[in-house]
Amino acid sequence: MSIDDEVRAICLRARKAARIVAPKDRATKDAALAAIGRRLEASAADIVRANTADVDAARASGTSGAMLDRLALDPERVARMAASVREVAALPDPVGEVVQRSTRPNGLVVERVRVPLGVVAMIYEARPNVTVEASSLTLKAGNAVVLRGGSEASRSNRALAEVIAHGLEEAGLPTEVVQVVPFTDRDGVRALVQQSELVDLAIPRGGEALIRFVTENARVPVVQHYKGVCHLFLDASADLEAATRIVVNAKMSRPGVCNALECLLVDASEAERLLPPVAAALVAAGCELRGCDRTRALVPGASAASPDDWGREFLDTILAVRVVDGLDGALEHIAAHGSGHTEAILTSTPARAERFRREVDAACVVVNASTRFHDGGELGLGAEIGIATSRLHWRGPMGLEALTTMKWILSGQGQTRG
Repeated sequence: MSIDDEVRAICLRARKAARIVAPKDRATKDAALAAIGRRLEASAADIVRANTADVDAARASGTSGAMLDRLALDPERVARMAASVREVAALPDPVGEVVQRSTRPNGLVVERVRVPLGVVAMIYEARPNVTVEASSLTLKAGNAVVLRGGSEASRSNRALAEVIAHGLEEAGLPTEVVQVVPFTDRDGVRALVQQSELVDLAIPRGGEALIRFVTENARVPVVQHYKGVCHLFLDASADLEAATRIVVNAKMSRPGVCNALECLLVDASEAERLLPPVAAALVAAGCELRGCDRTRALVPGASAASPDDWGREFLDTILAVRVVDGLDGALEHIAAHGSGHTEAILTSTPARAERFRREVDAACVVVNASTRFHDGGELGLGAEIGIATSRLHWRGPMGLEALTTMKWILSGQGQTRG
């Protein structure tokens, strides 16, 4: 069997499973999620053992610290995954929700109702937690999912998929609701995203090269989870203590995630007050700074930023820093170098905050808080399948609603159209 044939067979099984799970009620789906949560906890030692082998192999191949952090699992992280599954189970079921209802002059009742998408292809790298998050969310929304994780997490993903399969079986659902593609090279990705008759949506989550490959090769709709080049602008009126605390949190709490700060912008009129102490706190926390000439005049320890550092997703303890001419300069820089993910401003001037909200084009705009809050769990969505930076059909954290589509329901009493 060729890769294309095997991937097609997997997708055919997913399509059949999707038809079975789509009409299931909330109780059935929640029972499966509860079983998956229990089995994750019971199998924590086996999952961590498989993950340790992945981490050891990644470290031996020279994988960086931030990428290792994304890959690594321990008992606490497995427990958090189980908790996230329960959080999804506790969320309202979006399937069947009547979004709009009206009665036409002829008495015809018109409704728009949420229904499952069908089969979702999830393509991702180095994050075994995505295996669980994607499975729980797609299941709750009544879909089947085909997972293609990266080679660096192959052992972890197989162990997690086995646990999920047992949970589905315990609840009386077909194990094909969640399947893992066994091919971790790009041929497997290409074969998956070209299943136009069987896959309803592809969601790539990973590095820029992976997302471009999916977008360029797909014959199915793609929601892009593009790179997270997140900026934070320190307005002239920003409070220094808050700025220091928020900037360090945004950059250093988890440097390898997509909502981590990648570029700090500072108003030139107050850069002398704001930048040196904020930079000192970042350096003390272990961050490397790459700055423009005006930055380096105030922070001599910063190295010179190259043109490629503007708009770059470092995913590491490296931060680009630029002194700009007020809000206009910040907006211009963000428009030129932002990726549409998360943009933040720290200001005590309401008019500037409002202008920033209005003019910045991003999936999330943050005022006076860390960029790290752009996360499905923090926004009350439960676990997320990723953060979409494209505009169709979704933008921002993809929770349950993002994994549904709409169906028109017309209820009449014998009406005919003239």
